Amino acid sequence: MKTDNVIVNKSKAFAIRIVRLYQYLCGEKREFVLSKQLLRSGTSIGANVKEAVRGQSKADFISKMSIALKESSETEYWLELLYETDFLDRTQFDSIYADNQELLKILTSIIKSSKEGRT
Repeated sequence: MKTDNVIVNKSKAFAIRIVRLYQYLCGEKREFVLSKQLLRSGTSIGANVKEAVRGQSKADFISKMSIALKESSETEYWLELLYETDFLDRTQFDSIYADNQELLKILTSIIKSSKEGRT
């Protein structure tokens, strides 16, 4: 099912990248602990966005988007740890980290405008 919702599309594409990164970390790097945390938080962003767009109320929408924002912040942490412990090289880190930063900015903007009444 295709949609033209930017945050839905970007968060799903990011989740797919996270799944592939998880597969790489487990298969190639034999890293299972940090990568599992990354998998959970990184895929949760899109799941919460998807729930938000089908929210029952404006408050529900804002709540789910806020959870997605928190998950994105947690993902940022796991990515930094994986990089700083040499499981990711600079190129790998920069690419996926930039995508996460974009999600953080979009989610922050959506939440702010929703709270101000501009949904």
